[in-house]
Amino acid sequence: MSFKMNSLFQIFLCTIALTFAHVSLAQNSHQDFVNAHNVFRSQVGIPPLAWNKTIAAYAQKYANKRRGDCNMVHSMGPYGENLAEGYRYMAGADAVKFWAAEKPHYDHKSNSCVGAECLHYTEVVWRKSVHVGCARIKCHNNWVFVICNYDPPGNIVGQRPY
Repeated sequence: MSFKMNSLFQIFLCTIALTFAHVSLAQNSHQDFVNAHNVFRSQVGIPPLAWNKTIAAYAQKYANKRRGDCNMVHSMGPYGENLAEGYRYMAGADAVKFWAAEKPHYDHKSNSCVGAECLHYTEVVWRKSVHVGCARIKCHNNWVFVICNYDPPGNIVGQRPY
């Protein structure tokens, strides 16, 4: 009886571990990144973004360069870009929510940031951006680095995001 109970308990624990592993991976899928962006885009009545494998590969390549230090340094590449850093449990969708939390600082009437940073938010909701590609990596220091790139890039001086 002891062996049977022990085996059943091990199966139970493995099932729980696999369930949590699935949830963890699901929170960082490309569709989770797209969905998180499109929630905020829909709030201001602009079309959704679509995932782009080429842009995602660019984001992944740059994220891999940051694995050793997790420094918040922009890639200076051809795309619009948002970066986030957080402790090891931060999901990709959490990074998008973090950027979108700047919304109260964007004044649409004056097309400017008021009181604090808002350019991450305006990149998320830039109407002319149609493609996104993102990557999330765990750095050597147990922090997480998230990058999303946008095409065409946003935050063009003199233009409104929407």
